[in-house]
Amino acid sequence: MRKLTYYVAASIDGFIADPAGRFDFFPIEPDVMAAMNAERPEAVPTAFRSAIGLADDTLNRSYDTVLMGRHSYEPGLAAGMTSPYAHLRQIVFSTTLSSTDVEIVKSDPLGAVRALKREPGLGIWLCGGGTLASQLLPEIDELVIKQYPLVLGAGIPLFSSAFEPSQFNLDSARPFDSGAVVLTYTRSL
Repeated sequence: MRKLTYYVAASIDGFIADPAGRFDFFPIEPDVMAAMNAERPEAVPTAFRSAIGLADDTLNRSYDTVLMGRHSYEPGLAAGMTSPYAHLRQIVFSTTLSSTDVEIVKSDPLGAVRALKREPGLGIWLCGGGTLASQLLPEIDELVIKQYPLVLGAGIPLFSSAFEPSQFNLDSARPFDSGAVVLTYTRSL
């Protein structure tokens, strides 16, 4: 069965974006970027792959499918990227979007992910955001959080849902000279 990984940047206080949904304040640290691009090249948007030395034929190592909520998809769409991860199967969960270059799922994100996990293939990457992550929490197998040394105080949290404890085990905490830490957790059985 395929694995669902929530791979995302976050602040020390657990926010993935500011209150307006912007995330451009997260630093692009060369040490973190080099490590993550080597390990997860498929997480680099198609438009930027050649600029950082990833050939179009770079193999996907971890994922062949990316999931996004409408708010995670819209910044790229506003910049003219109708297919931000053309090297992946792209699924956007939205009740309002229609004509795009990605698959749109209008209802039952949990059912859709359960069906995806039964299909053959590589892992599934949950790109964002907090509301979609909350809906998919029962199916998230792994959390990979690029935690940056920032405190935001407010914004969009990693998960935005009602109180519902879910246990994960820390597999690794990888610190970088830039101050960022990549935390990897797997769901407790």
